[in-house]
Amino acid sequence: MSETKPSAAEDAGPSIDEVIASKEGRSTQLKRKLSGRHMRMIAIGGAIGTGLFVASGATVSKAGPGGALVSYAAVGIMVLLLMQSLGEMSAHQPIAGSFQTYATKFISPSFGFAMGWNFWFNWAITVAADLVASGLVMYYWFPSVPSWVWAGSFLAFLVMLNALSARVYGEAEFWFATIKVVTVVVFLIAGVAMIFGVMGSASPGLTNWTLEDGPFHGGFLGVVAVFMIAGFSFQGTELVGIAAGESENPHKDVPKSIRTVFWRIMIFYIGAIAVIGTLLPFTDPNLLAASESNVAQSPFTLVFARLGVGGAAAIMNAVILTSILSAGNSGLYAASRMLHSMALVGQAPKVFSYVSRHGVPVNAMIVTALMGGCAFLTALVGEGVAYTWLVNIVGLSGIVMWLGIAAAHWRFRRAYVRQGYSLDDLPYRSPFFPAGPILAFSMCIIIMIGQVYEAFVQGTYMEVLPSYVGLPLFLIVWLGFHLVKRDRVVALDDMDVKGVRIDDMSRRRRR
Repeated sequence: MSETKPSAAEDAGPSIDEVIASKEGRSTQLKRKLSGRHMRMIAIGGAIGTGLFVASGATVSKAGPGGALVSYAAVGIMVLLLMQSLGEMSAHQPIAGSFQTYATKFISPSFGFAMGWNFWFNWAITVAADLVASGLVMYYWFPSVPSWVWAGSFLAFLVMLNALSARVYGEAEFWFATIKVVTVVVFLIAGVAMIFGVMGSASPGLTNWTLEDGPFHGGFLGVVAVFMIAGFSFQGTELVGIAAGESENPHKDVPKSIRTVFWRIMIFYIGAIAVIGTLLPFTDPNLLAASESNVAQSPFTLVFARLGVGGAAAIMNAVILTSILSAGNSGLYAASRMLHSMALVGQAPKVFSYVSRHGVPVNAMIVTALMGGCAFLTALVGEGVAYTWLVNIVGLSGIVMWLGIAAAHWRFRRAYVRQGYSLDDLPYRSPFFPAGPILAFSMCIIIMIGQVYEAFVQGTYMEVLPSYVGLPLFLIVWLGFHLVKRDRVVALDDMDVKGVRIDDMSRRRRR
């Protein structure tokens, strides 16, 4: 007679808090202080930023309104599938290391090592990029003040927010995200009213969708050209997986965030693209000129200006500054948690495992802030050549991370079923497995290859190829760790797929 396999709840063992406390000591234990509303706004805030407020104009210009909609919808579906995969793993095993931990346990230690350092470096350089952008935005109001003054001030502000506690970070992100959400909602309501001629000047109707060479400007290549921009715009939704490690109730909050937040984000993006494409012709040169250094050309600014909103550029400038600070805040948080998680398993120096009495990995946060500050300084030296290369190195890191999430989920589910566990015991089950991770993985590959294809067809490969320098570096780190440690792909029967129990009484005490 075959042995009856215990349920995931029965076989969950001690809580992750108890494991860390017993093995590492209380000085390495994070605290679960992020509430449900924090988790939902972290997911929303991570995806709504300059990619929507600024880059959306360039996508309409390059691919036309129809092409931009198709690109964002396709990438949005891909991200939905990825977030479902991540939601299943992070609700079952809510650990701050998230991607790195799952890649290590469900694929191989060498792949997890490469994923972890890829993620940390990506967000550390993103913090630097946000510091550069903050100086450009502040130049709008204070052109005589050097950009490094604002960058240093904002870096100190972000470090302060992160140093206090995870709850302070979550609260700051909640209000940052609220500002962005309110702005988008107002934009959508005003935009629809303008389309129907209720507000503003005469409505263009659907004439901008019937222009010559539209609505699919550039055809298939136009759509492909926007894929990467859309992919970068959605990056940040995966932060909910990192935050699960400090959620008060991850078994409930993570699934809820995955189920509800994505559709709100999709409505924001698809709705905004539809409004922009309807009100502004894709031939408008201001759309292509939009950049973080020229907020006056943001499509949101252009639409609000046509509505007659006084100081539209100044208002959007403030909103975009909020988005930049939100991204920097999240970047510092996520990178420090990843470094802390790697230190706990010996994939980073032990010193980074230390946690303050407020539950903050202080050493990991400090080195991340220093990395971001040093990268920012490279933007001020030698015309920013070194900084440009740093940004190029992390250009594809988000796509690589998504590939890892899809692969890890595919192997996790197979091992979970193979070892006799019931799918009914999962706090959240990805509804489209196995098609979901397979399709998401394939679409990530298509995005990566599509950009190269477009570049060679148009003869602009020398402009695009530097963005791919991060891919061989990732492979080198992966292979290097494998050769040193001589590790192997983890067998399905040997995987640790048991659930992580969150002690309800312990959680209530920490509130």
